[in-house]
Amino acid sequence: MTPPLAAENTPPSDEDLMAALVAGDSDALDALMLRWQKPLQSFLQRHLQNEADALDLAQETFVRIFLHRARYRPGARFSTWLFQIALNLARDHARKHTRRRTASLEALTEPSASGNGAERVGAQFSDPAPGPADAARHAEEIAAVRAALLELPEDLRALVVLSEYERLPHAEIAAIVGGTAKAIEGRLARARAKLRATLATWLKA
Repeated sequence: MTPPLAAENTPPSDEDLMAALVAGDSDALDALMLRWQKPLQSFLQRHLQNEADALDLAQETFVRIFLHRARYRPGARFSTWLFQIALNLARDHARKHTRRRTASLEALTEPSASGNGAERVGAQFSDPAPGPADAARHAEEIAAVRAALLELPEDLRALVVLSEYERLPHAEIAAIVGGTAKAIEGRLARARAKLRATLATWLKA
C-alpha cells in the first residue's frame, strides 16, 4: 500500500515523494519533476554552458532517479542525491563530448534554484546602481564574471555554482561531489581566489 504523501493542504516533502515513488506511486515522480525540473536544468545550464545539453541531462537525471529508485536511502536528503546524479552525468558528458561548448549568455543571470535572482558571483565585486551608465558598467561586470567562471577548471566551477547560485552548505556540496566539508571550503577559497585574480581590474575600479 502506498503511504500517504502528506497531511491535507500540506505539500509533501521531497523525501515523502521519494518514499511514495519507491513504494510504487508513479505520480510521485511527476511531482518531483514539476518541483525540480527548472532548478535542475538551471544548474546544468550554468555548469555546461549549453541549453540543449542541460535539458537533455535534466531529463536523463529523472530517468536515472526512476530506474534506481530502490537505491534511495529513506530519509536521505533528496536534493543531494539529485545534484549528485546530475553532476555525474555532466562529467560523463564532458568527457564524451570534447567539442567546443556553446555558451548561453542568459545562463548565469537567470534566477537560481533557490530563488536568487541576481548574479551572485558578480554581486561580490560591486553593487548595481540605477543610472544608465552604472547599469551598462554592471552588465560589463556580469559578462566579465561569466568569462572568469568559464576559465575555471570544471571541478572548481561546479563548486562555485553549487555554493554561490544554489546556496548549498559545504556539507551538502561534499556529499554531492565527494570529500569533506573542510576540503570543499578550501577548494572554494581557491576557486574564489582565481576569480578575483581574473577580475582584478574590476576589483580595483
